[in-house]
Amino acid sequence: MRKYLPRICDILLENELSSTGAVLIEGAKWCGKTSTALRPAKSILYMQDPDTAAANLALADTKPSLLLKGDSPRLIDEWQMAPVLWDAVRFEVDRRGIPGQFILTGSAVPADGKTAHSGTGRFARLLMRPMSLFESQESNGCVSLKELFSGNCDIAGEGILSIEQYAIAICRGGWPAALQMAPENALHTAINYVEAIINMDFQRVDGAEKNPERVRALLRSLSRNISTLATMQTIIDDMQANDSAITDKTLSTYLNVLRRIFVIEDQPAWQPSLRSKTALRTSAKRQMVDPSVAAAVMRASPEKILQDFNTFGYLFESLCIRDLRVYAQANDGYVFHYRDKSDLEADMIISLNNGKWGAIEVKTGSRQIEEAAANLLKLNNKINQDKMGAASFLMVITGGQYAYSRPDGVCVVPLSCLKP
Repeated sequence: MRKYLPRICDILLENELSSTGAVLIEGAKWCGKTSTALRPAKSILYMQDPDTAAANLALADTKPSLLLKGDSPRLIDEWQMAPVLWDAVRFEVDRRGIPGQFILTGSAVPADGKTAHSGTGRFARLLMRPMSLFESQESNGCVSLKELFSGNCDIAGEGILSIEQYAIAICRGGWPAALQMAPENALHTAINYVEAIINMDFQRVDGAEKNPERVRALLRSLSRNISTLATMQTIIDDMQANDSAITDKTLSTYLNVLRRIFVIEDQPAWQPSLRSKTALRTSAKRQMVDPSVAAAVMRASPEKILQDFNTFGYLFESLCIRDLRVYAQANDGYVFHYRDKSDLEADMIISLNNGKWGAIEVKTGSRQIEEAAANLLKLNNKINQDKMGAASFLMVITGGQYAYSRPDGVCVVPLSCLKP
């Protein structure tokens, strides 16, 4: 039996259960949703259990309330197998009128119209991602995002991963099962995940037949364009090298399926108030839920990406975004990117719901830190601070060794020093 490594979502789930009737944990397959949900659950319904799946689906069609009987919180794993359960849970939450009744997990979003009600006021949604380096115990957590937002930017520390170890983390990913395998086996987890997406999961979302080779070509193009502002036309042009039949409509349909199974999670643009009338770019940046998906699609090993440092840079940025999304979520925040028409940019903007924000650049080596710091300071000066407030922090995340504060106030932090 695998050892359970504590997740940042554990506390978030506990908080939601104390205030809401039902909690929906969504996220990519294999990211650990069920293991996390099992900890507070007092009874369990596995919708994909081969021994009971047919009976459960039949009961869901006739009297779904019987499937909800059991000690609370009752876990309904992969609820989307019977979308009617959503409305049944909503009704039961209303009837009981007390928090902490149900936990639902799902690795796919049902098609529109499959549920009668939105669940507003009855459900809390919790998006779970693959494990961050802090959760996998590959970050010492000597620099806290919460402390940075509190104004404590006097930092010092030493990272615990080398560039070679970051390359392994990129290709292995944050999949809980992979973290307890031998290194040579762990690297196959992401490859198996990608093959499952292409040959099984993609087809099951809406029941419509999809071309596996077209799915593979799309994933390959998205992987080559990870951490960039690649347009739909760029993706189409890339795919048309081998598939002249791809259209805007077809591409949109395929991308929507990848979103519904939580494989891609594009990074939206930040829209702040500026001092000047500089136009902002509003395109989202292409991202996967985990950089290992892109590495697996490209069949890139740790050794291979280190030989192509440009590709390593994009994948390292994706690794940073995965982790900062997890840390931002724990602080009630979200991760955006910034770019304006003068091409001034920041790889990440973390914006909290209380209005605080911080700007981040990602650099793999020490030579680029000076330029990154100058860009962050320039960005901070462009923001209308009367409306937005000053940045809580400006940070350069690196693959280097030391965490420190520069004389200009910019923090330099190895990714393996960060925690929520």
